Amino acid sequence: MTEPPRPESQPSLLKRVFADRTIAAMLALGFSSGLPYLLVFSTQSLWLREVGVAKEQIGLMSWVALAYSLKFLWAPLLDQYDAPILGRKLGRRRGWMALTQIGAALCLVGLAFGDPARNLLWNIVFAACLGFASATQDVTIDGWRIAVVPRERQGEMSAATQIGYRIAMNFVAGAGALVLAQHFGWRVAYLSMALAMGVGLAATLFAPEPAAHVESKPGQRLGVFEAYRDPLKDLIGRNRRHILLFLALLAIYRLPDFVSGVMANPLYIDLKFNKDEIAYITKLFGFVVGISGIFAGGLAIARLGAMPSLLIGGVAASASHLSLALLATQGHDLRFLTLSICVENFAGGFAGTALIAFMSTLTSPLYAAAQYALLSSLYALPGKLLGGFSGFAVAHFGYPVFFVGTSCIGIPVALICLAVWRTDARLAREADLPQAAEHGKIGST
Repeated sequence: MTEPPRPESQPSLLKRVFADRTIAAMLALGFSSGLPYLLVFSTQSLWLREVGVAKEQIGLMSWVALAYSLKFLWAPLLDQYDAPILGRKLGRRRGWMALTQIGAALCLVGLAFGDPARNLLWNIVFAACLGFASATQDVTIDGWRIAVVPRERQGEMSAATQIGYRIAMNFVAGAGALVLAQHFGWRVAYLSMALAMGVGLAATLFAPEPAAHVESKPGQRLGVFEAYRDPLKDLIGRNRRHILLFLALLAIYRLPDFVSGVMANPLYIDLKFNKDEIAYITKLFGFVVGISGIFAGGLAIARLGAMPSLLIGGVAASASHLSLALLATQGHDLRFLTLSICVENFAGGFAGTALIAFMSTLTSPLYAAAQYALLSSLYALPGKLLGGFSGFAVAHFGYPVFFVGTSCIGIPVALICLAVWRTDARLAREADLPQAAEHGKIGST
């Protein structure tokens, strides 16, 4: 697990942002990666509910974002084959990045001209295509980041991409899109987002193409079978018989957030909050609180270890949904909206940091792109699938009972965390590495 950057390293990073071509490009590519995420469904769910689309249909439509959970299916191929046409001109990594960015922009234009009140199928098709293009962009940007700089520089590159990602997701696709929709309509909002994808495309043209790609031997490309087999074989081999327990924790850890998140925006609309209120409180103010949760998670990992932090984060993230249940009983009250957003974003930021640390210990640097795509897909897939039924649960039980139910998922999360913690300690004793157990590092590196 990578240690948090020391304070003295930050001025060096800031000075090199504009002087270093790769870091400047990484900031913009992180922006491009974060921009489409909310526009695929979360922001769009406000639009759907506003025009009267039923909660059941909104819940089912969350499945358009399944591409983010299934990207591991095609991720190894992006390491091995060039993009059509653009690959010959820009190189393998940049070719795929440019192709997916152009595709995402065109999908956003298509959504801009949709009318979900009269033709929901149009929005479904373009949202599904946007999810595929965006998820593929994420995979190829990860591949570019890993290949373009040596391992010792991955910390600053990761910091750069997270900054760009959160700016795009919270300020532009979150708050910005809602404010534009409030004052100029959804068409202007989505067309503006399509134009904003130009930031990523410009960065792709500006970015250097990596000199080499992941291959079995220098100058020899893996076959399709080996491209899929080798990362999985390495993952299982390093983590041995405990891999199923580790994967079970991944699958359930963020399940409460994914299931409840589908119905959060419809709740705000049903409580008569307008888009300006939602934008300023949930996106802008919530962004600041979420960042503080991320820093708190990093501090907890440094002081307590990864496994205690993972347990605390899992319980806190699940329990935070009780604040949404409370909001649902209070009606249109900005104080309770602010409270629920603060609690949820802080807990989510803390849990997300702990989860990234956990996944990092399971991933080999040699197969980082393919394995990270697999693990990140796994932790999102169960929640995305169950989230499709969330509208039916709300329609049958009501918002308060629904959010109390999602918070109860924290009980099995805590139990599996404890089991993994115990397994981690046993592995450390077997390897005669007591320090690994003390700091909560999972598996072998």
